[in-house]
Amino acid sequence: MEELIKAALEAGEIIKDGFKKTKDVKYKGSIDLVTEYDVAVENFLKKKLSPLFPEHVIIGEESSTGREEPEKAIYIDPIDGTTNFVHSFPFVSVSIGFYENGEAVRGLVYNPVMDEMFCAEKGAGAFLNNERIRVSETQETKKSLIATGFPYSIVESRCPDVLSMLGKVLSNTRGIRRAGSAALDLCYTAKGTFDCYYEFNLKPWDVAGGICVVQEAGGQVSGLDGKKHRITGDFIIASNGIVHEDMLGLIKC
Repeated sequence: MEELIKAALEAGEIIKDGFKKTKDVKYKGSIDLVTEYDVAVENFLKKKLSPLFPEHVIIGEESSTGREEPEKAIYIDPIDGTTNFVHSFPFVSVSIGFYENGEAVRGLVYNPVMDEMFCAEKGAGAFLNNERIRVSETQETKKSLIATGFPYSIVESRCPDVLSMLGKVLSNTRGIRRAGSAALDLCYTAKGTFDCYYEFNLKPWDVAGGICVVQEAGGQVSGLDGKKHRITGDFIIASNGIVHEDMLGLIKC
């Protein structure tokens, strides 16, 4: 983990260098942005991690060709929250997730702007800046603060689905926050700020780093069916485990 943290810190310097600068913004979709910094961070991490983990296939957001699921994988989101980054909104992160045989075994999510380093290894606990973190103990959805995100497809087709789901959740919880980084939403669930997080239409690199952090902090992660979340799945819900079933009921009804 020490070498992984060192690589993330160095990648974070690239993000900090460009955070308040004007970026060269390109469009992968109508609202799906990419900058020269996304590409630079991904290339840097691939170069750093390849010799350290030669048995793993490295899959990065800016170079992936699909929903890949090799036996041993490292999923990289070089800048999770690119739109935030473009607008100098500080909820951005480098996300690195290790998967082996479909299981999250190691995760790192680093927000260099706010200096928050989330790390976890299977069986070893979850940490924020070297301090152990745990999910919340909130017992009821009515007292729960929820995080979510909006899919890029919302512009083309998903807006009614998103609004319907939002209405159900808003009516039965303490509130919803949409900050724009799936990786950090998962980590903020892991440290007990959020009681639950859900989103659909995500890619493996969006969530791979944060899933291990949630699980090692005592939380629960699943798909919409309540079963084990698959890294290539379309929907994710993560929670403190206590409100999980009730939240699934709200979202599915």
